[in-house]
Amino acid sequence: MVLLIVVVTIIVFIVVDFSLRIYFQRRQELKLRKEREAALDIGLKLDFSEEAKTLKRVEVKDPKAKILAVDDEAIILDSFRKILVVAGYSLDTVEKGREALGLILKNDYDFVFTDLKMPEMDGLEVTKAVKHLRPDIDVIVITGYASIETAVETMKYGAMDYVQKPFTEDELINFFDKSLIRRKDRIERQMKPTVRLITPSTKESGSQREFNVPAGIFVSRNHTWVSLEMNGTARVGLDDFFRKIAGNIDQIELPSLNKQINKGETLFSIKHDAHSIDFSSPISGTVTLLNAGHLEHPELFSSSAFELSWICCLEPSNLAEELRAMKIGVDSVKWYREEIEKYAEILRGIEKGSQNREPPGRGDDARAKIKADERILEELARTFAH
Repeated sequence: MVLLIVVVTIIVFIVVDFSLRIYFQRRQELKLRKEREAALDIGLKLDFSEEAKTLKRVEVKDPKAKILAVDDEAIILDSFRKILVVAGYSLDTVEKGREALGLILKNDYDFVFTDLKMPEMDGLEVTKAVKHLRPDIDVIVITGYASIETAVETMKYGAMDYVQKPFTEDELINFFDKSLIRRKDRIERQMKPTVRLITPSTKESGSQREFNVPAGIFVSRNHTWVSLEMNGTARVGLDDFFRKIAGNIDQIELPSLNKQINKGETLFSIKHDAHSIDFSSPISGTVTLLNAGHLEHPELFSSSAFELSWICCLEPSNLAEELRAMKIGVDSVKWYREEIEKYAEILRGIEKGSQNREPPGRGDDARAKIKADERILEELARTFAH
């Protein structure tokens, strides 16, 4: 009987706790919506005639992004404000392309949302001008079915994407949320990573933009590393640079135990989708131990701590001579910075190539990202793994 009472009490507690969490969450969402609607009401009453005659501005607290919308129809801009502001975006709207250009020089926007068909200055001209004056701003074009070909042309001049009219409120919000993810992903890739030399008193960084280089390891030019053990064996692994850039790994092929291998021969391979990258051994020796955990959970390889990323142990046969060709400590940090610059150049080339290709249609975001990731893996294998 006592046990039953305890069980019932626990169940009631869980149900009440869950209900309260749902209640307070919905209450917070309602409060946030009311705040945004209030900001919308206030914003429409403000006069910004000093910046642009048709400018209307609505700002929200901690916006997802700042958008400048351009359309010659005031009723369309009213609709954008009511939809996007409530969804959490700060929004400026103007009815003329030339007013938009003046604003982008004075304000920091994440997106310019422009109609394609406008008098005086159309969406194609707005796109060209924005990408020339502020290449950091992403441009999205609004188009009708009859103008899709022209909308695609704007992407050749740097527009991120286009959205086709008519669209529902949910479709517009979903489109912008996806565009925001794409923008953040692009910015993150363009950020220059840093190198972190790890010492016993320095904590390893889990950031994708920081590469860890433990002070006591030797690094090979193909981004494998060697750590000398107390028993005389050499632990070999794949460095933080390659693991973090390559991302998720589907499979790792380990060498066979007791296999004798020479420096430069394939030691292990990693696979991602249809791509396989072979890594040659940085030293000669006999394989004495394998990290079998990579076979069962290869997906954890790219996110595990540096010391857990080892592949195998070798009994070295020519260690003293072969270590001379590798880098350690401060020398390795300098070399990593050169590798980072090389990687940045590859990303710039891929992005430029993507702009010169036929742009993807609406809804092809995921496919375009997959293709970009595939090109990055191909370049990684060609440039860094040998």
